[in-house]
Amino acid sequence: MKPLTIAGENIRPGELSEIKIKIARLPSRTWIETPVYVFRGLEDGPVLALMAGMHGDEINGMEIVRRIIDSGYHKVKRGTVLCMPIINIYGFINYSREVPDGKDINRSFPGSKSGSLASRVAYHLMHSVLPYIDYGVDFHTGGAMRTNYPQVRCVMKDETNQQLANAFGAPFTIDSPFRPKSLRQAASKKGKNIIVYEGGESIRIDNFAVEQGIEGTLRLMHHLKMIDWSPEAKEENRIIWSSSWIRAKSAGIFQTNVKCGELIQKHQWIGTMTDPFGEFKESIKSPITGYLIGLNNNPVVHAGDAIMHIGIDNACKIGAKYQEE
Repeated sequence: MKPLTIAGENIRPGELSEIKIKIARLPSRTWIETPVYVFRGLEDGPVLALMAGMHGDEINGMEIVRRIIDSGYHKVKRGTVLCMPIINIYGFINYSREVPDGKDINRSFPGSKSGSLASRVAYHLMHSVLPYIDYGVDFHTGGAMRTNYPQVRCVMKDETNQQLANAFGAPFTIDSPFRPKSLRQAASKKGKNIIVYEGGESIRIDNFAVEQGIEGTLRLMHHLKMIDWSPEAKEENRIIWSSSWIRAKSAGIFQTNVKCGELIQKHQWIGTMTDPFGEFKESIKSPITGYLIGLNNNPVVHAGDAIMHIGIDNACKIGAKYQEE
């Protein structure tokens, strides 16, 4: 087997290594280090990165990678797995999406060695991790009290991305363009394929989303021939080609009448808006047919706030056309 060196450290077949990437010092002069756990199988194969905690308050992704390590799932027969449970240590200890300077790491790629703190974290990822991988999964959750039903996001016109997403087998795969200066976009420019998994809500452990993420990762490993077995998907994988947010027409207290993952019909009653003083009560109906892939859990909303994210697959489009006719 060929020698494998990652971030200056040699990893031999069958070896588990912990690599600590030094990011910067705190004002107390304490080093902030991002640990990377690397396991190399006994046989040749691809290098897969499992990354979480790009946003420090998105705990579900961290728990997915932690359970994969705890269960020994990262100890593959073929190839190499890099596990990064927490990329944004700063955000994690402060319950924050961003780093202390208020910037978003996932809008700071490819980064700069002498730039902002977020840019420096991005730079270290680009130079200490990305050159050594073939594929990756970037684990995220919904933010700002919003739940995302388990879903993979990728550019579906890329054949490799499509294969990775299909193998992962999340309940939904969303055709999603690159966000400017994101890890996914920067990786693509380097010829690396990274898909994004979204599940649950920030600062909340959602065991269903965690289990879906673990099982999807095992199916992806199986597809890449790194392991010999993986669990069957419990739900049909639906391809979402477009999506739309339903927004509150008026401010008030919103109570939903549907659950994430459900198929919502056009004109279906999906919730109720009231005010705290009993002066009005408004029934909200869906303007489109689609699947509820995201839900705002904050009952207090302002006019224009996004309350539900509806995803549309080919079957929904056909059904809508049939209803119109």
